[in-house]
Amino acid sequence: MNNLTMQPAETRKAFLLLPVLLASLLVLTACAGMDKMGDEMSGNGTGTDTMSTDTASGASGTAGDGSAAGDEAGDITASVPPGTEQDLEINVGDRVFFATDSSELTEQSQTTLQRQAEWLRRYPEIRVRIEGHADERGTREYNLGLGQRRANQTREYLISLGIDGGRLSTISYGKERPLALCSNENCWKQNRRAVTTVVAPGS
Repeated sequence: MNNLTMQPAETRKAFLLLPVLLASLLVLTACAGMDKMGDEMSGNGTGTDTMSTDTASGASGTAGDGSAAGDEAGDITASVPPGTEQDLEINVGDRVFFATDSSELTEQSQTTLQRQAEWLRRYPEIRVRIEGHADERGTREYNLGLGQRRANQTREYLISLGIDGGRLSTISYGKERPLALCSNENCWKQNRRAVTTVVAPGS
């Protein structure tokens, strides 16, 4: 008779369960190995993401703190030759604006002209021409007169700030040279202006 048959029932059950236990153990071992591999792969993925995030963070940090953009803007301003029309336009402000049918200087316009006067004192050899402009409404003749009054008012204010009138000439373009082209207040208010331009030597 087979020895297995002679063993107690509990022993026989244990032997019968042994293959099942071994198979389960193998499955568990394989799963553990795959989990470890998955963790390693996941770790690599996290590393890549972190690197990307750091790179993005570095890039956004450069732009976010404004240093790069600020430096670039500073370089542009620094590269503008002093005492030029571009210098006047960018660093001082070369134009003032007026209300409809008016040649009266607003407080904001006076502030701009005070900066212009400072700039003109810094460069006493420079002469400027003040251009008077109007919006499109009204006749050509009326707007030429209005533009001239605006240019004259701007000149007189600069003279009152101590600038030699011999350095300041005027001209009116009326409505002939609009800055903005549309038939509404958004454009008209940009066209009601006096612009200070640097006169080239000999002109």
